[in-house]
Amino acid sequence: MQGDRGQSRDSVSVHKQSAPVGLIERAVESASWRIEKFADDAAYVRGESYAVSEIEGNLLLNEGIAALLLLLIGGGGDAYSNGNTYLGVGDSSTAAAAAQTGLQAAANKLWKAMEVDYPTSPPANEQVIFRSVFTGAEANYAWEEFTVVNAATDAGDNLCRKISSEGTKEVGETWTLTYTMTLA
Repeated sequence: MQGDRGQSRDSVSVHKQSAPVGLIERAVESASWRIEKFADDAAYVRGESYAVSEIEGNLLLNEGIAALLLLLIGGGGDAYSNGNTYLGVGDSSTAAAAAQTGLQAAANKLWKAMEVDYPTSPPANEQVIFRSVFTGAEANYAWEEFTVVNAATDAGDNLCRKISSEGTKEVGETWTLTYTMTLA
């Protein structure tokens, strides 16, 4: 009797190739605006507001994004610091668009310098907070639009624009405007 003999071997091998591994990093910008309304300067000093508005969101403007990126890499530009940052208020309800370069109001618009110690960036909060005070003789018209700009007019780089009907500021009233930008 003749016997056949056979042998087989199966093998599977996996070769690991070096492939770039992508890491996804995301930064999400969120914004909030706060308006505190005081009957007069004395009520403001006492901290007795008669109304508070909390408004969420805004639209970052192209010129503001470009300015932030240049500042980030040391490419020049004007920082959004206490010495040259203003909050602007106007009476236009024109829809916000990224290509806009500031307030859209034809005449009723005003930019106010930062309060002392603003803007501020509380440690570990990933926030920057801007705040201006509009006294009794200032910005007495319908508050419809808001911006943050690194100049005393729209000639600077406007960071963002928000549209929201917040009532009409009357002569003698003091209103504060606070803008908080959070990156997370």
